[in-house]
Amino acid sequence: MPNKKIFILLPDGIGLRNFAYTDFHDIGIRNGFDSVYWNGTPFELSTIGFEEIKIENAKPHPLTTLYKNARQQIELNLNSKKTKDQTYNSYRFIQNTTGIKNKLKNVFINTVIAFHSSEKGLISVRKKIVQKEQKTLFYHECLRTLQKEKPDLVFCTNQRHTVSIAPILAAKALGIPTVAFIFSWDNLPKATLVIETDYYCVWSEYMKKELLFYYPYIKEAQVFITGSPQFEAHFNQEKKLSKEVFFENNNLDLNKKYICYSGDDVTTCPDDQRYLEDVAAAVAELNKKGYNLGVIFRRCPVDFSKRYDTVLEKYSEIIVALAPLWENKGTNWGAILPTIKDIELQINTIAHTEMVVNLGSSMVFDFATNSKPCGFINYDVPDKVKKDWFVDKIYKFIHFRSMPHKESVFWLNSADEIAFKIEKVLNGEHKLIATKAQEWFEIINQHPANEASKRVWQAINAICNK
Repeated sequence: MPNKKIFILLPDGIGLRNFAYTDFHDIGIRNGFDSVYWNGTPFELSTIGFEEIKIENAKPHPLTTLYKNARQQIELNLNSKKTKDQTYNSYRFIQNTTGIKNKLKNVFINTVIAFHSSEKGLISVRKKIVQKEQKTLFYHECLRTLQKEKPDLVFCTNQRHTVSIAPILAAKALGIPTVAFIFSWDNLPKATLVIETDYYCVWSEYMKKELLFYYPYIKEAQVFITGSPQFEAHFNQEKKLSKEVFFENNNLDLNKKYICYSGDDVTTCPDDQRYLEDVAAAVAELNKKGYNLGVIFRRCPVDFSKRYDTVLEKYSEIIVALAPLWENKGTNWGAILPTIKDIELQINTIAHTEMVVNLGSSMVFDFATNSKPCGFINYDVPDKVKKDWFVDKIYKFIHFRSMPHKESVFWLNSADEIAFKIEKVLNGEHKLIATKAQEWFEIINQHPANEASKRVWQAINAICNK
């Protein structure tokens, strides 16, 4: 019996990290599948020995993005009404009002929202998206590709991208089963389900319940719990360097213990550089007490700003910046691509630091894989860059309600208590925090965490055999 041919649809670089840079491909081969990457990224997968078909001229219908944006707002309206929870309003995008073109787009979107903010109206908008995409040249190119290649299944690595709609619709039209992977732990409350597939892979039972709640037209039999492959590299001992080699490669001091500061993007945390400065000042205070500490700063991979430069210069004796090894292949966010080398840098940074400090990042789970604690920034700085931005708003997001214990992290409620909290963690309190963090991780992501790729292939196999 010939191997099943599986198309792995890659609309962006996040899919590379999860499904090209892990053992996902090799596990598929061992289980009798041939993977063909339907590649919409600038990365040449052929350079690492993978079969690929490049997606060229991926151009959605001009109205699709507008309908998609309207759909998201309608879903947020309905979710807020259904739950009587105003938190959903915090996920709304700010409309661009610059220029007549953007203003006309806003009029269109707002009109669609005004006349379709009901369950029936939402169905109508979803149908409009399908109708528009089926008229595009891209859709017909996707049909031709699928008719020629005859895959047994199309697996989309990200549910959020408009460019994925046409390939999925083409597969459905040809009777080819389709699957979408929900790529992040916070995506579903934000109404980011853009593509509608026959089946879905989710991280956990918790996420499955979210998917069924927000999208009642999806049935339980369509959902497979797999976990996310993004954590698998932490369990690969072959990728881990000795402390001596890692420190030498990155000009780190073997006599120091390091704290990782994980940066956020400028939208999520406009004052991130101020928090980094507060952590560095706390470390300087601890070093005066006899500690020998440093800070490894890992900025957000899509933040190329110079906003940290002053702090890095001021605390050059304390902070070592290890920039993510991502490649910028274009002008938009989706063209900033992770690399295999960055995965190795990240897992070794975590392996050789004592803890991480950040603002509500999923790095708490990456450190949990190493039984190490995370500190969440939980205060506003004076003279904020954005007067209407508040830390409190971040922790009210729906996905933080999955935290089973407040002690899953250590909370940094002011700049003055950072040194005290770090010292407590260094002196043994981290064990309880790490244990609670692990409990949270097991709620968020199916365990064993190192078998997510295996479970995805089991789901694909089950679907192919239906």
